[in-house]
Amino acid sequence: MLELQGAIWFRAGTQDWGGRDRIALLAAIGEHGSITAAARAVGLSYKAAWDAIDAMNNSAGEPLVSRAAGGKGGGGTRLTERAERLIRTYRAMETEHARFVAYLDKLGGALSEANPDDIHLMRRLMIQTSARNKLFGRVAAVRGGAVNDEVTLTLAGGQQVVATITHESVETLGLAPGAEAFALVKASSVLIGLPDPGMRLSARNQLPGMVARVVPGAVNAEIVLDLDGGGTVAAIITNGSLADLGLKEGTRALAIFKAPSVILGTMA
Repeated sequence: MLELQGAIWFRAGTQDWGGRDRIALLAAIGEHGSITAAARAVGLSYKAAWDAIDAMNNSAGEPLVSRAAGGKGGGGTRLTERAERLIRTYRAMETEHARFVAYLDKLGGALSEANPDDIHLMRRLMIQTSARNKLFGRVAAVRGGAVNDEVTLTLAGGQQVVATITHESVETLGLAPGAEAFALVKASSVLIGLPDPGMRLSARNQLPGMVARVVPGAVNAEIVLDLDGGGTVAAIITNGSLADLGLKEGTRALAIFKAPSVILGTMA
């Protein structure tokens, strides 16, 4: 049975201010007057809480949270008038949104016949990023480190993408074996190479495929590679490299990119 759920996010142009979790953080700051206590109340680390606050302040273009200087009674943190108004607005909108979702749920009928896989695909299609390459898969392994963790993502076609991200990001995104996630890689971060058994590279990601499309430009060319097993990866290379490698449709090639060039994301 299809279960309807939803969440509200504030946006200003192309900038996300935040959603339920960040509003909860703001509300906790207003209640406790302390970042430490607020972070504990919503289940965040002190650093993650301040990172979220900095992101909200930057997106709003004005402070939503201000830090009071320490004194005899110690310093504290308080919400600005804009933040308090934002919380009230969000809660009012959330109430109306809950009524709307309840109304849709009552419709039953056509919605109950909707294929959950189609709904899931719609969520994927709505993800918008500036990265040219967006690869979906499931976490195969997470190897912890002192600061950064190595996350291996298995794509639908069976190939694997390795990403190096902070341990804090792994925890925040809930990345664990079996979790669904997606990898973002800019086309400018992807190198193209020709298969060579003797070639050794330090880049962790070397995905084999076949050139599906070549789009030449004045200086650079876009190469789109059909990966073995499914999916595509696009790369931007110079016209000189295009000529040197002899790339054309049907040429076997490798999409090569480093693990730190991969950004991981999840769908909330």
